[in-house]
Amino acid sequence: YQRLGAPQPARRVITVAGTNGKGSTVAWSNACLMALGYRTGVYTSPHLVHFNERLQVLGDTVTAAELVTAFEQLEAVRDDVSLTYFEFTTLACLWLMARADLDVAILEVGMGGRLDTVNLIDADVAVITPVGLDHQAFLGNDREAIGREKAGILRAGQTFISTDRDPPESVLTRAETLGCVTRRLGQDFDLGPGPSGALEFRLGDWQMELPDLPLAGPHQHDNLAGALAA
Repeated sequence: YQRLGAPQPARRVITVAGTNGKGSTVAWSNACLMALGYRTGVYTSPHLVHFNERLQVLGDTVTAAELVTAFEQLEAVRDDVSLTYFEFTTLACLWLMARADLDVAILEVGMGGRLDTVNLIDADVAVITPVGLDHQAFLGNDREAIGREKAGILRAGQTFISTDRDPPESVLTRAETLGCVTRRLGQDFDLGPGPSGALEFRLGDWQMELPDLPLAGPHQHDNLAGALAA
């Protein structure tokens, strides 16, 4: 990363970790920011069909030629450093985003958070979605241990958005220790039917009516709420 010039992917960074809802939260965040006219880049994993899906810049999937250029650049400076598939991919995508003059980069953690390659970048806003039992061989055997790993994306004094209605204490303790500006779903913000029956997002004293969501499932209300709060 240092040999690449420590590329900063954008002027502001939103990092999303958690067990459930990361992909939707990232997609909602990007849609909202693009609608507001921001230049965005989105790094996600895994890809569904084509490898190129892992990076979108200004709403478009990067081309194979762009990826090859980034891979060649990384290989030229890698020297004796051994990289995993995910590490190589993440570094290449960070390099590409850094060249795109982006306002906001939205980065999805691959696994956990503390030791994930994405965590090379300091997040201005860290979103942690509901924490469940995932990758237990690497992250721990209960929600508290796993939450502690995911809380590794938090940064001192920065904003932390929790879309887990019952977050592990390990996450909340880490946020308090770092002095994060914490916003919790169900306490500081929420999304649901308003007085008129229409869907309404609430953040503190501020409210905004929304149209019905195109994605089914009440969990998508929580994912969108987290994206709007971020």
